[in-house]
Amino acid sequence: MKKPELLVTPVSVNDIIPLAEAGADAFVVGEQKFGLRLAGEFSRDDVKTAVELAHSKGKEVYVAMNALFHNEKIELLGEYLTFLKEINVDAVIFGDPAVLMAAKEHTPDLKLHWSTETTGTNWYTCNYWGRKGAKRAVLAREINMDTIVEMKENAEVEIEVQVHGMMNMFQSKRPLLGHYFEYQGKAMEVENRKKEQNMFLHDKERENKYPIFEDENGTHIMSPNDICIIDELTELVEAGIDSFKIDGILKSPEYILEVTKLYRKAIDLAVEEPDQYEDEKEGLLAAAEEIQPPNRPLDTGFFFKETVY
Repeated sequence: MKKPELLVTPVSVNDIIPLAEAGADAFVVGEQKFGLRLAGEFSRDDVKTAVELAHSKGKEVYVAMNALFHNEKIELLGEYLTFLKEINVDAVIFGDPAVLMAAKEHTPDLKLHWSTETTGTNWYTCNYWGRKGAKRAVLAREINMDTIVEMKENAEVEIEVQVHGMMNMFQSKRPLLGHYFEYQGKAMEVENRKKEQNMFLHDKERENKYPIFEDENGTHIMSPNDICIIDELTELVEAGIDSFKIDGILKSPEYILEVTKLYRKAIDLAVEEPDQYEDEKEGLLAAAEEIQPPNRPLDTGFFFKETVY
């Protein structure tokens, strides 16, 4: 049985080696200019160093270029892709077809992962982008387990599924928070990496708090809970899902490291010792709950819900 890749989002270059030693197989890095909702900001030098460190441990690095690009950034794509190719990045994550077109022109051999976070809801669309040049499809977070398994059965590309972390619920290209503070006559520092400056939308009726932040790509509202299916991996493993992603956005390096260790153990057991996994999975879930921030309950997201829009 094939062992799925464990894909992790580090906060900084300093996290690469510890996460690799904890069991991560691959990393998503990038900078806000090109990538959406990154766990940390990686300059070009950082990306180059991350690749060198990861490759020294036999791991891979994928660079996020999954933003939506306006005309003024189109000329930057080819040069950035060429840089990524030169430093031996293992793949580029894209959503905007502009990246695909630029890659065909400048770096035709560079591996591409298609990811829009919302429209990967059927295998036909995954295969469409596969035939255009993508080698992997990142599935939407709002589809259930049966749909995921069916998509893998029919997919001509690798399939990536998020198994842990928060989900994006809303994005606007507009700096809504900044405009609000400006309207009030106040200055606002747009900085989403400082935990003490996190802001929330409070749903009093449901007692939910939705993290909200701004970066170069606009305003983002995130889910009130974190996905965690560390005790529900069997069906995905048996289906042959290629990559399990831990999304560490708005989480500390220490938290991401501990979650990586737990999922490394869970994946290894689910593949190599399935009976033992069944015996230990509740304990793995309890361990994940123990390190979870008190304001971020764990749930199974849409994995066991009927997908309704």
